[in-house]
Amino acid sequence: MAELADDAVEVPILSSEVAYAGRVWDIRKDVFELDGEPITREYTDHTGAVAILAIDERDRVLLLKQYRHPIRRRDWEIPAGLLDVEGEPPLLGAQRELAEEADLVAERWDLLADFASSPGGSNELIRVYLARGLSATEQAFERTEEEAGIELRWVDLDEAFDAAVERRIGNAILIIAILTAHAARARGWSSLGDAGTPWPRGVTSGRD
Repeated sequence: MAELADDAVEVPILSSEVAYAGRVWDIRKDVFELDGEPITREYTDHTGAVAILAIDERDRVLLLKQYRHPIRRRDWEIPAGLLDVEGEPPLLGAQRELAEEADLVAERWDLLADFASSPGGSNELIRVYLARGLSATEQAFERTEEEAGIELRWVDLDEAFDAAVERRIGNAILIIAILTAHAARARGWSSLGDAGTPWPRGVTSGRD
C-alpha cells in the first residue's frame, strides 16, 4: 500500500479570469477539464502566508491576541503574515513577521507544518515555522490598525495544547501549530522539516 500523501494534479485550464478584484485578495473564476468534462469554479486567489510558533527554552510558546473583524472577536493567534512582498522567500517573510509582530529574532528555524486553509474555496497555503533561540530585536516596531492593540502572552506548550483540545481557542493556524508541535516534541522534534524546503509545486504564492 502506498504511503499516505496528497497527490499533485495538473488539469487542463480552459479559461481563467479575475471575477472580483479585492483590496487584499481576488476572486478567480476558472474553467478546467476533469475526467473529460468542463467544470467551473470560483475561489479566493491567495498570496499564501507564513506563521511562526516561537518557543523558548522553558517550552513556552508566544501567543498574541488581536481583533479580527470577520468573526467579531479578539482571538489568540501566533505571529503570521501574507507572502505579499515580491521576490521574498517564505523563510525571510516569516523572519520579518516575527520581528514586526513580536519584536523577536530567532537563531534556529525549522519547518513545522504546511496546510491548505480551505482547499474547496481558496488556493491559500500556510507554512508554519518553529522558531527557537529567541532574542529581542534592537528596536521595537510601530504597529497600526488591528495590530496596534496586540496583547502578547507566553504560554506553556502543554497549557496551549489543553486550550486547543478543550475548544477554548478557535484560530485554525494556532490550533494546527500547537497540536503539531506537541506531537513533534513527543518525537524528540525528529519530524521537523528543513526551513528552506521549497514551496509546494503548483500552489500559488506572492512570489510566483
